[in-house]
Amino acid sequence: MHHSKWILLTIIIACQLIVVLDASIMITAVSEIGRTLHMSTTSLTWVHNSYILAFGGFLLLGARTGDLWGRRKTLSAGIGLFSLTSLLAGLAPTAEFLLVSRACQGLAAALATPAALALLSASFVEAKERTRAIAMYSAVSAAGGSIGLILGGFFTDFISWRVGMFINVPIGIVLLYLVQRFVQNTEPRTGRFDLWGAMTSVMGMTSLVYGLVQAAEGGWERTAAWIPLAAGIILLAAFVLIEARAAEPIVPLRLFTSRHRSGAYLGRFLIVSGNFSLFFFVPQYLQSVLGFSSFEAGLAFLPFTGAQFGMMYLIQGLVHRFGTIKVLTAGLLLASLGTLWLSKIILAQAPFFPHMFILLAMMGIGSGMVFQPLTALGLTDVDARDAGAASGLINVAHQSGSSFGLAVLITVFEAAVGSDQPSTLQLAEALSSSVLGSVVFIILALAAVLLCSLPSRRPARTQAPKKQISGFL
Repeated sequence: MHHSKWILLTIIIACQLIVVLDASIMITAVSEIGRTLHMSTTSLTWVHNSYILAFGGFLLLGARTGDLWGRRKTLSAGIGLFSLTSLLAGLAPTAEFLLVSRACQGLAAALATPAALALLSASFVEAKERTRAIAMYSAVSAAGGSIGLILGGFFTDFISWRVGMFINVPIGIVLLYLVQRFVQNTEPRTGRFDLWGAMTSVMGMTSLVYGLVQAAEGGWERTAAWIPLAAGIILLAAFVLIEARAAEPIVPLRLFTSRHRSGAYLGRFLIVSGNFSLFFFVPQYLQSVLGFSSFEAGLAFLPFTGAQFGMMYLIQGLVHRFGTIKVLTAGLLLASLGTLWLSKIILAQAPFFPHMFILLAMMGIGSGMVFQPLTALGLTDVDARDAGAASGLINVAHQSGSSFGLAVLITVFEAAVGSDQPSTLQLAEALSSSVLGSVVFIILALAAVLLCSLPSRRPARTQAPKKQISGFL
């Protein structure tokens, strides 16, 4: 790989890493944030959700912005805004200020991330380089959550949770310099922003998650839960209708004409729904049941992270030898079995070593076999005009999956815990039930991938698409 391409890939991966880290870096710090800013347990969930919902909701508009403004300009704007809002989040004097800052961070990430992935798609066109670049990008995307847990725990225990926000500022300044020097801008295009599409998608997902959180807090019989849930479904249905009729939609529905792409988007949404929830519930078990500190709970994910990164060096050979679908199937089966076993370990209140250590490594291997093939499939046969939208959809599936899965499984946890002051046994049983819910999401992801990979009854009329995806299937 040429020297300039290594620099470009480093910029893209670093950009992806900081935005993924910020999705989880607060999880091991939530208890300290609650004490510092006087936030209730329910409101603390919005430290995560305000970032993720803005990130996932505006990703499609961010992808469209990259197409219209040019990707270097959009990437620079996203990184600059992300650095500024990270500084504000670190300085937050009140809970309200923190939540608004986190939402603005999500908006900034929504500008930067699809521009970075679209640059990867456009710059690495040779099959071997492209596969390697996607593998590295996917490894960072998948493992960034567990790295965030470690860093968040370290900063909380030894310095301050605020450092997790401040650290983005110098990194952002360096990235801005590198982008201006080494990234060439794409030609801006004329067109319009699909604001109605963007707003209905953001409000729809936010309403759904808000309704689920309300159900977790007060039960399913509450009107406060059902009204936002119904509004979310209506808004998302309106979003699909708007995209079908818009002259320049943020999500061209033609992207879903490929069953492989559709399966990749749905599979990613479901696997992240299950995987990210583990990053929330397992630290609760480690801290509340086993008595780990925030940093120790973060370090406990090293087996997961190490195994996932290790797969980055093996995944290319596995895909080349066995094909994408077989590797995906094996990875999802491994992840589901490991997660199922983990739920039993939590229920038994077993110590961390050796069982949980081995299971986290097993789950890391499975996860490492999933994200690179899903990313590759999500970009299969995409026209240059749709590169930004396709990259945006990949990240929308990732971020929306994390917020949706967590919201669903929090309702499972609250229903299972059955008390405001649960005993250690009750807490372990509720956490075990939530982790079991993660297994359901992972199995659904496997079903989605297998169904969408079934051969068509009618043969393709042209051979061009097969040539384009032969390196992945």
